[in-house]
Amino acid sequence: MLRALLALLPACVVPDVLYAPVDPADPEPVRFTVPLGTTAREVGPLLVQAGLAESSLRWRILLEFAADGDCVKAGEFELRRDMSLPQIHAVLCGPPLPDDVPFTVVEGWRVRDIDAALAAAGFGTPGAYAALASDPARFQTPFPLPEDTLEGYLFPDTYQVSPSRYDARAFVARQLEAFATRFWSGAKDDLGTRSLHEVVIVASMVEREEPTPARRPLVAGVIWKRLDNGWELGVDATSRYTLPDWNHREAFLSRLRDPKDPYNTRLRRGLPPTPIGNPGLAALEAAVHPEDSPYWYYLHDARCVTHFARTGAEHEANRRRYDVW
Repeated sequence: MLRALLALLPACVVPDVLYAPVDPADPEPVRFTVPLGTTAREVGPLLVQAGLAESSLRWRILLEFAADGDCVKAGEFELRRDMSLPQIHAVLCGPPLPDDVPFTVVEGWRVRDIDAALAAAGFGTPGAYAALASDPARFQTPFPLPEDTLEGYLFPDTYQVSPSRYDARAFVARQLEAFATRFWSGAKDDLGTRSLHEVVIVASMVEREEPTPARRPLVAGVIWKRLDNGWELGVDATSRYTLPDWNHREAFLSRLRDPKDPYNTRLRRGLPPTPIGNPGLAALEAAVHPEDSPYWYYLHDARCVTHFARTGAEHEANRRRYDVW
């Protein structure tokens, strides 16, 4: 029908006139949004409303004769009133302006913490991210993944995320890719007899146990030494892992006394069943390159300063000196 209407137009009305800019003397940029789900034809009235087109009919005529009239994308674009309709169409068929915002995954955060932060920021619904992180089989990586959870492998960093194009699975894949490029590619030949999963678990404990990166290799050395000699690790952070509120003191003290808790490394030997969070690069590298020392024990005082000890007697003396129990 539009072709028939165009045929009835006076001969002096040529496409250049039909598609002419609204105001050839106005080069000011105009931010224009194509809502998600909007068809190319429905864009016409929006252009008219924004003062970027004379009429939606002219836009429809353009779509009728364009080689790919329906290529218009959703998103935000920068247009001008001195642009012709074909120029506007070309911009709307190109990549939208980026609407990315930074989202930071804090070092040591658990899957549940990341899930809650994403939902609070408006990225997806609560539980969606956690569900994907509980299904490693959905992802392919150059390093081995555990079967039941991606905990520990979701690399902490600041990611640019688009609110309009956020996809939970793609976000998880980006974190796994960051783990591969930032850590695995440089560390895979340095693991020795350790498995990657053992390293990640130890790194997750180091992340929570030692706030000062420079001391993390020394803490990692103590943890590996106790593990290799069949000692209880005594890493209290592991008993907090399954708590909804990491800092809930009463629940934490109850877990410390529970011999059935698989994450209780005071009362149970060996590594906890999973990492207790997602360690950053410094903690991961400390787990791969621990520092050898004569120490078997450590504790933190009220100022988070680490105090190491070579014997149980020295450790008990540190407990009394710094009032740590």
